[in-house]
Amino acid sequence: MGIQQRFDRNSAYLAVSLVAYALEMKAEDILQPDRGPRELVRARQVAMYLTHVGLGMSLSRVAIAFERDRSTVAHACHRIEEMRDDADYDAWLEALEQGLATVAPLLARAA
Repeated sequence: MGIQQRFDRNSAYLAVSLVAYALEMKAEDILQPDRGPRELVRARQVAMYLTHVGLGMSLSRVAIAFERDRSTVAHACHRIEEMRDDADYDAWLEALEQGLATVAPLLARAA
């Protein structure tokens, strides 16, 4: 695994960990290779969205980091973007994005 892939995977794990904390889940459950129950799917979609939008990673890089297909990541981002029409959900996502933006530079500095 190259440096970029390792950095991307660590960045994705940071987003997953934040989502897991916010939803009182385990990061490892969100990252399981199979689809899993609906609440894990939604948590994974949020983490993919945050990795793409909040960290500025391309859909392809997010797909590699999550070991998913690029179309799966695109679908996840589209679904989460649709859900932002709800003001409460949008505020929750915005708080997660801000939290990620606060911590992400520490990861970059450590790399």
